[in-house]
Amino acid sequence: MSSSSVSDGILKFATQYSIYTGFITFSFGVIGNALNLLVFTQLKLFRTNGCAFYITIESIANFIYQLLSITLTILTCIYGDDATGRSSIWCKLRFILAQMCALTNFCMVCFSAVDQFFSTNHRFHLRQMCTLKLGRYLSFIFICFVIIHSIALGSSYNIQPTFGCIISDHTWIQYSIFFFYPVLFGFLPIVTASLFSMLAYHNVRRIVRRQLPIVRRKLDKQITAMVLMRVIAYVCLVVPYNAYRIYSINYPTSRSVPMAYAVGRLLQAILMSINNINFIINFYVFIIFSSRFRRQVKLVLVKKCWQQWKHWCCSVNNQIEPDNDIEARNSQMESEENT
Repeated sequence: MSSSSVSDGILKFATQYSIYTGFITFSFGVIGNALNLLVFTQLKLFRTNGCAFYITIESIANFIYQLLSITLTILTCIYGDDATGRSSIWCKLRFILAQMCALTNFCMVCFSAVDQFFSTNHRFHLRQMCTLKLGRYLSFIFICFVIIHSIALGSSYNIQPTFGCIISDHTWIQYSIFFFYPVLFGFLPIVTASLFSMLAYHNVRRIVRRQLPIVRRKLDKQITAMVLMRVIAYVCLVVPYNAYRIYSINYPTSRSVPMAYAVGRLLQAILMSINNINFIINFYVFIIFSSRFRRQVKLVLVKKCWQQWKHWCCSVNNQIEPDNDIEARNSQMESEENT
């Protein structure tokens, strides 16, 4: 068997792998992030919680990333690749959107860990520092930074005949190799999220000594455990792809070397699929490791969404419930949120 046929087989396998994993991650991602948004916006318990606010923003960014991911998957089905080598505008736009979603994801994971550390701290003045209003301001500032940064870096991507869509400017190449991927995408968010999530977990172990309402105490324990497991998943899923990106930018593979190019495409497809799990996994981590979150999901789906859908159907059939029954049912559901 010639090396040409082997490289063609590897490329075909890499393409099929990207297509199948793309559709699978999109399905799980849309369901998981939609349920996350539903739970964290519908339950009154989470509406005033800063950490829940960051998780909501992260879920929105993940949802947008899933739309980009399925677009790339559909293009791969049509053209056999993601079409970034066919259009200069799409070459830039694809990386701008991907970096915006990824950086927002990383920022919100870090903010969640930091917020949980401060909100569970035994020092009162530290607990008072992290408010929901401050969280909104910080999120707005960082999202503006993410948009500007992503546009600036994404604009440096251009199509090269032998390498495809890559960074063409030497300054941006050096920036990506020595700061963007190793520090901004790697070391900084990983260390920040890991350190503060472990410190928050340490705070929660001493929470019984503080005079707090039982509802607040349960919520702090729940959120801290969820954030800690989310950070562990984040570190495991992001590091391999970051290492690959540093290598691939420093040593791009030319299409004139078919075997090396095919192996590079396969490695990229595998590591990209692992990295994409980071954008779908938060809901599933929460529901696996938090029994309280499972009850809250059941509450939202069964006693809120189902009841609202039934009420809507009854309204269509001119069988609207009396107002006093609706108020009684709503007050019952609010009391159940604290369980």
